[in-house]
Amino acid sequence: MQTIAVLNQKGGVGKTTTALNLSASITRKNLSATLIDLDSQGHLTKVFESYPEDVSKTIFGFYSDKTPLQKLLIDWQNIGKFIPSHQELIKVETKYGNGPEILFKLGNGLKTFNAHAPQDFIVLDCPANTGVLCLSAIFAADLVIIPIASDHFSLAGAKRIEFVLGALERVLKRRVSRCYLTTRFDKRRKISSETYQEAQQKFGDELLDTIIYENVALTNSVKNHQDIFTFDSKSTGAKNYGELLEELIQNKWLEVTEKLSL
Repeated sequence: MQTIAVLNQKGGVGKTTTALNLSASITRKNLSATLIDLDSQGHLTKVFESYPEDVSKTIFGFYSDKTPLQKLLIDWQNIGKFIPSHQELIKVETKYGNGPEILFKLGNGLKTFNAHAPQDFIVLDCPANTGVLCLSAIFAADLVIIPIASDHFSLAGAKRIEFVLGALERVLKRRVSRCYLTTRFDKRRKISSETYQEAQQKFGDELLDTIIYENVALTNSVKNHQDIFTFDSKSTGAKNYGELLEELIQNKWLEVTEKLSL
C-alpha cells in the first residue's frame, strides 16, 4: 500500500479535483484505491453526494470513537472505496491536541487498515492549512502532491508547504517525497506561464511535466458528482489526469504491481 497526500495551504487550486481523478485513474488501471476526505469542509464528500449523516460513520468516527478505518468504507463506483468527511472534523485539533499520539494516529490506523483490507493506494484529500489533520497526512504519506493553480497566491501556498515539509523532516528523520502539479493552466493568460516558470525555478525536477489545463469538463464533472473519466473520457481533463498517473509511475514517484497494464 502506498499513501498519497494531496495538499496546498491555499484553497481553489484543484486539490479535491486532483484527489478524485487520481483515484479514478488508479482504479481504471485495475489497481485498488481508497479515497479519504480529511477536510472538514467536505468538498469531496459533497461530490459523492449520498453520504452518512451519522458522524460516527465518517472519518471523524475514527478520531472520536476509534472506529477502524475499514469499517468506514463506502463503495464509490469507478473511484474505488471512500471514507467521507464531516464538519465535526474541525474539532479534532481542539479536542485531541497536537501531540505525537494524534499526529501519528492516521498513519498507524492506515497500517491496521492495510492488514485487514489491503489496497494498492490510499489517496488523502487534505484541508487547506497545516493543522493536525494535514500534518498527520504528511506523516502517513509515501508521496505528497502539491497542486499549484496558475496564480501567484497558489505558488506562495506551495512554497509554505515546502517550508513545512523541510521542518517536519527533522522530526521524521527522512526526506518527504513530494512533487508539484500545475493545475488550472490557461494558455491565454500570461500569469499561467509566469507562474509555471517561477515554479520550475523554485522546485526544479520536483515539478511534474504533466499540466492540468483549465477545462470546463472538470468543473461540470464535479457538479454532476462524477470523476472526469466517467463524465467525459475524451475531454482534455481526462487526458491530463491519465497522463498524471502515467508520469508518476514511469518516473518512479509511485510503484505498481504486476496487475498494471499501461
